[in-house]
Amino acid sequence: MRKLVYFVATTIDGFIAAPDGSWDFMTIHDDVTAFMSTRYPETVPTHVRGPLGVEGPNRVFDTVLMGRHTYEPALQAGIISPYAHLKQYVFSRTLPASADPAVQVVADDPRALADKLKQQPGLDIWLAGGGSLAGQLLPVVDELVIKLNPIVAGAGIPLATTGFDPHRFDLIEATPLDSGVVVLRYRATAG
Repeated sequence: MRKLVYFVATTIDGFIAAPDGSWDFMTIHDDVTAFMSTRYPETVPTHVRGPLGVEGPNRVFDTVLMGRHTYEPALQAGIISPYAHLKQYVFSRTLPASADPAVQVVADDPRALADKLKQQPGLDIWLAGGGSLAGQLLPVVDELVIKLNPIVAGAGIPLATTGFDPHRFDLIEATPLDSGVVVLRYRATAG
């Protein structure tokens, strides 16, 4: 069965973006880009894959799930298919249907779609964010891959917006990078 993997950057205090949704305060260092390009190449947006030397068929993911706020910066830059190498699902009740057949705007329950996708053949499914969507999908997330940035933000959009509902994960890998970012990989605890 395919896994749903929440792959995201966060601060030490658990924020994936500033209160206004921006994330440029989390500098993307060369070593983080190299890690992403090597280990999770599908998370590199299509328009920068060539310049970064990211080539070849998908190895880890073939599908991405994202909320409207995660998708909108690409739209504002004139990019309607930021991950053209993946099947893209954008969860929104306000966006119109996409002009690109690789991008499907979904107004329905994200958990029902995630459960359905996990049953289909294919590579794993990348949950790109944001916090609200992650909160809704947390019960069906199989792995977390967190790029922990050495920053305390104090406020912002949390890793997962949900009421108090603890979900346990087991650490299965930790990769410290020279920039101070630590990539942590967790698996959902069974039971």
